Amino acid sequence: MELLEVAKRAAAAGAAVISENVDKPRSIEYKGTIDLVTNTDKASEEAVLKVITDAFPNHAILGEEGGVFGDTSSDYLWVVDPLDGTTNFAHSYPCFAVSVGVLRGGVPVAGVVVEFAGGRGSWVQRTYSATRGGGAHLGGTRISASACSDLQRALLVTGFGYEHDEAWAANLELFKHFTDVTQGVRRLGAAAVDLCHVALGIVDGYWEYRLKPWDLAAGVLIAEEAGALVTTMDGEPFSVFSRSVLAANEGVHGAIVARTRAATTALAAEGMDFSPWFVPQGYRIKAISDEPES
Repeated sequence: MELLEVAKRAAAAGAAVISENVDKPRSIEYKGTIDLVTNTDKASEEAVLKVITDAFPNHAILGEEGGVFGDTSSDYLWVVDPLDGTTNFAHSYPCFAVSVGVLRGGVPVAGVVVEFAGGRGSWVQRTYSATRGGGAHLGGTRISASACSDLQRALLVTGFGYEHDEAWAANLELFKHFTDVTQGVRRLGAAAVDLCHVALGIVDGYWEYRLKPWDLAAGVLIAEEAGALVTTMDGEPFSVFSRSVLAANEGVHGAIVARTRAATTALAAEGMDFSPWFVPQGYRIKAISDEPES
């Protein structure tokens, strides 16, 4: 599939920039009190976008650093996180990644995530990829979500955003609950990698509030193509513009959503907005359950 090949080249271009700078001193700016961006984020995005625009000059692009450009009336929207897990990168702490996803009619149809694992002086890269209907792969090997069906035996992963608001507090309570009833909950700090670890079957489920489309576009497709169920945290159909995500294998998804639905419903009752966000003006979105054939 041409889309996947371009996504692979684009992600590899971004990963090359990161690899060149991974053990060098950082130039850090702050987008908020603790939300940071480095010169490597920007250079990686430039490298990724050049590959995409050279191949598909008429497609639209949504990048974490550069925002929206191109023709948003196109069916195709590329969604790019040039360095997911910037805080980890800034501290030379695994894990972080390049994430490149492409949507058609608002639905992910191809995605690539290049994960950086290891540590200072011994970094390794792992490339995950998927096409809709074509399965998920790590390198050239097909991968699948775990077969765990007992929540007490599950290992889960979640994340916490920079806004310490009601959703953050609600997720802290969910973290406490699932820590009590599972074998543990991890917090890695890179959503794209979390979703790929669900796809790889090394964790059984992942949930988080208020992620952005660039955090999700590639990873949710990889998880879904590996056999995970992907919904919002209240169990509704998911789009990459949703404000919550739950990805888990079929055996534990129901048990997780039973708890996350209650928390999310309570937040909505308190007035929290769960409508789609970061949708480029003029771009049409759908839920995963309504996807076109690829």
